[in-house]
Amino acid sequence: MDPKLVATVFIAVFLAELGDKTLLATLLFAAREGSSLITVFVAASSALVASTALGVVAGATLSNYLEPRYLSYAAGAGFMVIGAWTIWQA
Repeated sequence: MDPKLVATVFIAVFLAELGDKTLLATLLFAAREGSSLITVFVAASSALVASTALGVVAGATLSNYLEPRYLSYAAGAGFMVIGAWTIWQA
């Protein structure tokens, strides 16, 4: 396992999730009176693991058909479109 890759992916995903709707939804579930914090943690963690697994499988599959550089371009363009749309809506 490449420690540099582990650190890069961890930091990127961690920073992307901070302030995200996922964090806010988890915060709200944990704040509910009578909520089991361990249940909220396990459910939210499982959901993040499942969505990450889907991303890994999709990325690996697409890289068999497309050059990874083009996937990076598409992801970058997608983030710019989402950012522009968010600014426009604000």
